Amino acid sequence: MIFRRSRHSDEISVMNRRSALERVVLTIVTILVVLFFMLPIFWLVTTSFKFGREAFAIPPRWLFFEFTLRNFQEVLATTKISQYLLNSIIVSTGATILSLALGVPAGYAIARSQSRILNSSAYFFLILLMVPPIAMLIPFYLIMRDLRLLGTYASLIILDTVFDAAFVVWMMRSYFADVPKEMEEAALVDGASRFAAFWRVALPLSIPGVVAAAIYVIIFSWNDFLFALMLTSPETKTIPLGILASFSAVEINWGKMAVMCLFAIIPALVIALFLNRYFVQGATMGATKG
Repeated sequence: MIFRRSRHSDEISVMNRRSALERVVLTIVTILVVLFFMLPIFWLVTTSFKFGREAFAIPPRWLFFEFTLRNFQEVLATTKISQYLLNSIIVSTGATILSLALGVPAGYAIARSQSRILNSSAYFFLILLMVPPIAMLIPFYLIMRDLRLLGTYASLIILDTVFDAAFVVWMMRSYFADVPKEMEEAALVDGASRFAAFWRVALPLSIPGVVAAAIYVIIFSWNDFLFALMLTSPETKTIPLGILASFSAVEINWGKMAVMCLFAIIPALVIALFLNRYFVQGATMGATKG
């Protein structure tokens, strides 16, 4: 009996040591992965405070270099950084609001529909997402030209919404499919309309999915370069086009470009910090199902 207890204790001790070793290895691997993906951000931050000659010094000077704020001063003094950021905010906000207004109700309708044809139509939105954006650029350019919308915020918002709303429909269809129908049926029995059941029952339960979809739309619209390059004017250029201004036929101002990139990623970092909980929950519950 004593021998069995001793053997059982030894097995528990071995399992505890193995579990502790696995946690240590997992922690080390996680740190290495995070450092790997944060390396470009670290390069941007350090380059933004370097003189041009030190940006590509050999060997690289990662920590000990001559510190300067000259790049920030040049960006603030010689570029329209505030206008670029404002334009990006306007376009991203407009595309997000329009995409959610169209995509969320459409996703709910498809998820609750009993029609095979309507359920199959969800794959149309998936196919639309697979179409290369450049394939739709020329037709949309001609349409916007005929509508006299070239160079306006509306042209870029509409074109971004075409792709973004399709993604929202596909994602929210999967999310609404996981919301219990019994709660909506109870509301319908109590006299609520179908719209009231959607607005008061299904939508509040799907807020994490809506937030996750909104974050995706904001990121897609904020980072859009191709459509912005073709459809905007000098007054409506977004921040990706502002970064392009760092390149010239004479030189590439890496310090200036790094500063512009920092201004471009700060909004995304703020959104990630404040909405991370909703983003993870919505992405794992909605986007991976269906």
